Amino acid sequence: MAKRISKKSQVLEQILQELIEKKSKDLSFDNDLVKTISGTTFKNQFDVTKLDNSSKLPPLLKEMDYYVIHLGSGRHRFVKGIKNGYHFFEEIPSKNIKNWEYRKSILNETDTSEASILSLVHNQRILHDFLYEDITANPKLYISKRTKTTFSYKINNSDVTVSNLQIEKDMIVENNGIVTILEGKNKIPPDFAVYQLFHPFKYYSKLREEKNLPIKEINTAYLLRYFENGNTVIRFYLYTFKDEDKPSSITLIKAAQYNLLKR
Repeated sequence: MAKRISKKSQVLEQILQELIEKKSKDLSFDNDLVKTISGTTFKNQFDVTKLDNSSKLPPLLKEMDYYVIHLGSGRHRFVKGIKNGYHFFEEIPSKNIKNWEYRKSILNETDTSEASILSLVHNQRILHDFLYEDITANPKLYISKRTKTTFSYKINNSDVTVSNLQIEKDMIVENNGIVTILEGKNKIPPDFAVYQLFHPFKYYSKLREEKNLPIKEINTAYLLRYFENGNTVIRFYLYTFKDEDKPSSITLIKAAQYNLLKR
C-alpha cells in the first residue's frame, strides 16, 4: 500500500507546483498563500512550513530536492539542496558513551517537554561535564525566549535576508565568555533542520558585534532524550559554524551519550 500523503504535505506540494508553473523568480511565498490553499482545516495552518527534520518533507520536495527557509514576517522560500538545509546526527563513538549515576529528583521525568530535558542535564551536571569537563563549573543560565531579528546570510553563494524573523531559543548558557545555545528534543530523528541552530547562532553573533560584547566563542548544542530498558539516555552534540554566514558550514565539535543509572 502506498504511503498516504498528509494534508500538510499536499499544501506545500501545491504551493511549489503553482510557483513553478508561474515561473516565479525565487519561489517565495507567504502565510496568506498557505492560508488560502489550506483553508480552515488545520488548528495551526502555519505549522505547514515547520519541517524540523527531513522525514517531514513532502515527497515532491524530496524528488525535486527542495526545502523551505524562513524569511520573517510570515514569508518563506523553497530553495534547492536538501543536504544544505538538514544535518544528520553523527555516530557517537563507544569511547564517548558513559554511564552516569544519579539520584532521581521528585520532578525528574514527570513530563516529556523539551524544557524538561534541559532542566535534567543542568540539574544532574551532565551539561557541566559535557561542555566544560568540570561538574563544579558555574555557568550562567538563560531560560527559553522568543525574539525577532534581522540578518543576512548565504545559501549556495546566494544572499538571503531575513527581516523581523521570530526565533526561539530553548536555553542559553554562558561560561567564561563562551555562549552555548541549546536545543532539546524528546525523540531520535536521523537529522535536524540546520536553521534551528543557525538562526540563534546568527542572533548572538550579531548581538556581539552591535553591543561590542566580550563573547569569546559562540557554539550550539543539540540534545536528544529517549528511554532504553527503563533508563533515560541523553545524546549531546556540540556544533559550530565555520563560516558565520553559511548554515551549510555546520561542524561537529564533539558528541557524547549519557546512560542515566538511578542510584
